Amino acid sequence: MSSSAGLAHFPIVAFINIRDPERAKPFYRDVLGLPLMGEELPYSLIFNANGTMLRLAIDPKSEPIRGTILGWRVTKIEDTVQQLMQAGVVFERWDFIPQDEMGIWTTPTGAKVAWFKDPDGNLLSVSQMPE
Repeated sequence: MSSSAGLAHFPIVAFINIRDPERAKPFYRDVLGLPLMGEELPYSLIFNANGTMLRLAIDPKSEPIRGTILGWRVTKIEDTVQQLMQAGVVFERWDFIPQDEMGIWTTPTGAKVAWFKDPDGNLLSVSQMPE
């Protein structure tokens, strides 16, 4: 008998804690373009992230954790960053990594990453893997 619980065959459900659903809903739906699947107020907002359920758990006392909590793997990062900037997204810049004029960092392996925050200060990212 295997000691594995066998979760590899089931889909992931992603969770993000938010404080303000009235700001989060238009950001995730209208800015990021995720379809709203449902609202379970006052507990959560539920989005479809390309087949992955993304539950925004409402907790008025939550604080953002340090580091990236969710990211999207994209095919043309420059195009994605440009589209998000046009929608009002501001990309993060740090002194400790070299980023281009769009805020994109190219890793030593050739991957490209850019970071931005949601209305509650959660750090999100878009990345492009090397070809």
